[in-house]
Amino acid sequence: MSDSDADLWIVYDGECPFCSSYVQLYRIRRHTRVHLIDARMPDPLVTEVKARGIDLDAGMAVRFNDRLYHGAEAMNLLAVLGSGDTFFNVANRILFRHARLARLLYPVLVWGRLLTLRLLGRRLIGENRA
Repeated sequence: MSDSDADLWIVYDGECPFCSSYVQLYRIRRHTRVHLIDARMPDPLVTEVKARGIDLDAGMAVRFNDRLYHGAEAMNLLAVLGSGDTFFNVANRILFRHARLARLLYPVLVWGRLLTLRLLGRRLIGENRA
């Protein structure tokens, strides 16, 4: 990526109502630019993430300082980088700023996302389109 190291790239599921709401509500410290990338759309970072064997159905991916984070590790990073100026960010920081707690809670979020997509009749990212 040629952008600033301070840029944050979040690859999320644009068809998941929870994922879409999260990235819209999330606020990062002002000195960092945030780029939101829908994992269902063509994008070089989505291609790279998939080529590295990262399962986007098992969690979002985040690129920061030229490193990729996935799942609970990505949520932990976002909690650490988040601003404290909204209730949502404060709650996010409390729940995910500790890596161990993030690892415990994140599978519940993934399960909820998978169940919601199934109930809404939506395919997973890794499922082929007919």
